[in-house]
Amino acid sequence: MQALEEAGHTVSVIVPNTQRSWIGKAHIVGQDVQATHYWPPKTNPDTHSDAASTPNDGKHPWVLVNSTPASCAQLGLSEYFFQDRGRPDLVISGPNYGRNTTAVFALSSGTLGAALEAAVCGHRAVALSFAFFDRQNVPDVVAESCRHSVRVCEWLARNGRWDDGNLFSVNVPLKAGCSGSKVVWTKMLQNSWQQGACFQELPSASVVDDAAHEEAKLRRQESRGAGGASGSATPASNGRWKQRHFKWAPRFTDVYETVEKAGPGSDGWAVKEGETSITAIKANFMHVEPWEGEVKL
Repeated sequence: MQALEEAGHTVSVIVPNTQRSWIGKAHIVGQDVQATHYWPPKTNPDTHSDAASTPNDGKHPWVLVNSTPASCAQLGLSEYFFQDRGRPDLVISGPNYGRNTTAVFALSSGTLGAALEAAVCGHRAVALSFAFFDRQNVPDVVAESCRHSVRVCEWLARNGRWDDGNLFSVNVPLKAGCSGSKVVWTKMLQNSWQQGACFQELPSASVVDDAAHEEAKLRRQESRGAGGASGSATPASNGRWKQRHFKWAPRFTDVYETVEKAGPGSDGWAVKEGETSITAIKANFMHVEPWEGEVKL
């Protein structure tokens, strides 16, 4: 937000009020969706949303919503918020703290989900993700990645093809010197989980941390290339029909291995090389040729 404002842009912020990673383009049916206003601390405008709101300083507040990223996109583009600012010129979903490269990440990404939602609402949208290689969060490095991201989004706003529901997935390396590295067009690698379910079975008496802490654990695995779920957990109980406990534990090594095997050209490869990846996608489930005509059974 700060980098966008420093570049002269008017920024409106609407975000989930809690961790909503890996939720895709979901809307929660039957939920009482509530929105509250939040004035971030002046000393750090990117403070996590669970920090206490500062007093109304006369500026436009953030909007916090107890729902999904896609719902935030819908509400932010509706008549309920930001009416005095006119029609948004560009929706930027993110930056997500973690890469959203290759199909297995993108299909589950809430960041991609919000951008897809904006696109099907008729707006130009960019899904922006930061691909980190460690978890040091050096302020100067983060600031450089933010400024570089603004330049990429500005270029897309001026030069991107936005017809027929196009949108863009951008992955920026969170590392020093990213602004001097290549920015390349890529294809999204069509990969898959190699060993089936990405779940870890837990002992029946175990307790899973809240979503924010579980996501932080996953990102620590991502930064060091850990495997995640083993796919061969020991059952939690001996009884065949006893209740069993699991948690989501994706194997990041599956992604890294498919990227290496596929070679250059994909979004995953570009980020691995320290380059900024731009992938043009469409907000639809495009049919596969050449199937057509009647099916006779």
